[in-house]
This record gives sequence, structure tokens and C-alpha cells, in this order.
Amino acid sequence: MNESHTYDAVIVGGGPAGATAAHDLALRGLSVLLLDRAGRTKPCGGAIPPRLIKDFDIPDHLLVARARSARMISPSDKRVDIPIEGGFVGMVDRDSFDEWLRERAAAAGAVRRRGRFERVARDDDGTAVVHFSTGARAASSAASAASPSSAERSANSYVRARCVIGADGARSEVARQTVPGAEKTSYVFAYHEIVGRPATLPPDYDATRCDVIYRGSLSPDFYGWVFPHGNTLSIGTGSADKGFSLRTAVSALRQASGLQDAPTLRREGAPIPMKPLPRWDNGRDVVLAGDAAGVVAPASGEGIYYAMTGGRLAADAAAAYLQSGDARDLASARKRFMRQHGKVFWVLGIMQRFWYRNDKRRERFVSICRDKDVQTLTFEAYMNKELVRRRPLAHVRIFFKDMAHLLGLVRA
Repeated sequence: MNESHTYDAVIVGGGPAGATAAHDLALRGLSVLLLDRAGRTKPCGGAIPPRLIKDFDIPDHLLVARARSARMISPSDKRVDIPIEGGFVGMVDRDSFDEWLRERAAAAGAVRRRGRFERVARDDDGTAVVHFSTGARAASSAASAASPSSAERSANSYVRARCVIGADGARSEVARQTVPGAEKTSYVFAYHEIVGRPATLPPDYDATRCDVIYRGSLSPDFYGWVFPHGNTLSIGTGSADKGFSLRTAVSALRQASGLQDAPTLRREGAPIPMKPLPRWDNGRDVVLAGDAAGVVAPASGEGIYYAMTGGRLAADAAAAYLQSGDARDLASARKRFMRQHGKVFWVLGIMQRFWYRNDKRRERFVSICRDKDVQTLTFEAYMNKELVRRRPLAHVRIFFKDMAHLLGLVRA
């Protein structure tokens, strides 16, 4: 597919960020190409909060489970159950969820192509030219896979683009090639195993509860998790320590959870960014979104909501640029995101650096989670995606309780 046609926007990456950007731009009547490589599923617990379900019109049939509580487990195996009062957190299977988002973008008018991004070049008039490779596994759509044209069978292809949105994940190649400072972020490497729910369940198994385990043997700087997905579970962990064995940790977590004999359906690993990039655009015609922009929440590792929000903001910025021709409009994506969520990321980053440092601090962190004020404010912030300001006395109480734990005045 070597096209002389120029798209208004070429979006590299068909995960939640890219698919959302493609959908939003196509709804505006712009010509959009969504380029995504085949055979990729990101390791992810699959949790989506009510705010995401509402803002992005997610249908019920995509929810494979509804989590109504979270259980925090300390290094000494103390357990704190936190109910999600008056609501739930939706759980999705990323295979079907991401594909549904891509199909919705196509239904809105976006053109889908399978291919692996290679580079952004420039035409004689300065227009961006997106080069990508295709192959037997990179059919452009179900229809073209059944009857591919000779152009689509070509191993090397390119298209022209008035604007490019890089949504190609952590360590984005679009970002590396086009956006200054793209290397200035840190990563946690996440690994999980999707297992089938065993016929004989562990005695304390709860299909509506997410377990979060804070233990240095499972991660020296993050946490382990066991999340229900209906007929399957996601069991995983993550760490920035390159010498730490994530597979060994997940094996130990399965053993501790009574899920060692559950059938393993697939294994997935990938880097997860822990800090937004200092810049999301190239000052010309490229803007980043999702993991490519570094928008995964520290401490929690939550990324789907922030990816989709970043995709929407990137689409807004791209649409403004395409209308005005002023490349400064592209910078609005990062400005708006940080205005809305920068403070939350800052707080979570401090929390991760301090509380996840060793098992003694993890023990105290889980102990703090017993507090009803902490539980209420945490889940209100998570569910609504904003810091809760309407309970000033609760914040004061939490501050003094935190200080008591830090000074060792409270038993963990």
C-alpha cells in the first residue's frame, strides 16, 4: 500500500490511546488511518473505573467481572479488605476490549491497517511520510485478509500524513525518532500470566475481589496482583530492577494464592512507563498519547483510563492543529493532561518512592489502609479520577495518622 493519498491523521498504535484518538478524529469527519501491529497483547490487570465507563461509553458486555472490593496484603500476610461502597470497578479482557475499541474507530470512519511502524520521513513539500512493514500476519482488515490486493501484500509500505499521533506504547519508536527528550522517563517491567479459573477454588477465593500484595519477594519496588476476569485471572507483578526474576515471583504468587495448578493460558510482559514525558510533540506535526507519552499512574500502575484520556486530548490537539495550521496547538495535549492529572501523578510518585522502599514501610502502608478515611478518599479519587477536596477534616486526620505511622507511634 504505497499511497499518494494524504490522510489528515495517521495514528501509530491501536491500543486504548490510539483507538480512542482514531475514533474521536473520525467522528469529526477527518480522514484517519489507524496502524496497528498484529499479535500483541499488553500485560494488564484490566481494571477500568466508573469514570472511564461513563466518559467513553463502554458497554456492559465488555465487562468480564465486577470487582466490589480490594484486599491489601502486607509482607507479614496481614490482610485489609476495602469495600467499594456503592459501586464497582469493571474488569476487562484486553484482547477483546482493545479490539472492540479499534472496531468502533473503524465504524466511525477510520481506516485500519496491520503493519509495523518503521520511520517518519518527509516528502518534498515537507509532509510527513509514515513508513511501515507488512506481512502475512499484517492484513489490513478482515476483508482485505480474505482477498488482499497486491499492494497490501507488499513488505514495505508508506502513507502521507498531515499529522501523526504516536500511540505505539512504552519506548515508542515514533517518540524516539521525532520528539526531543523522549528517553527521559523511567520504566517498570510488568509480567503476568492469564490462567483459567480452576474447578476447585482456593478456600478464600472471591470472584469480586482484587488482591494487591505488597511484599519485597514479589517485587522490590512495586506490587503483585491477583485480579479476577470471570472465567480467567490475571496474576502478575512488576519491577524496575532488571535483575529481579518476575517469572519466579509470579510462580511464588500463584503458589501462595492456591492457584499453582490453574491452567496457564498465556504469558505476557512489557515495559510500563512511570513518568510522563517532558514533551509530547515535535513542534511540527507529531503528538504522543498513552504509554508513548508516559501516562501510567505511579504506585498503582493504572494505565487504561489515562491512555484513553490522553488519546482524546491528542485527538483534540491534532484537530486544532489541522484547523489552524499552528503547531503550537499540539502542545495542548500535555498541558491539559497535566492540569487535570499532574497533581495525582505527583502524589502517587512520592507515595511509591517512599512506601514501596522496603518491607517495613510496606507493612505500615497496608496498616494505614485499614483507616476508613483513607479507604473512602482513596476510592473516591480512584473512581472519579480527581483528588477529593470536599472532606478537609478527613485529609487533616489522614495527615496526622500518616505522621504517627512514619514516627513509629502506631503498631503496624
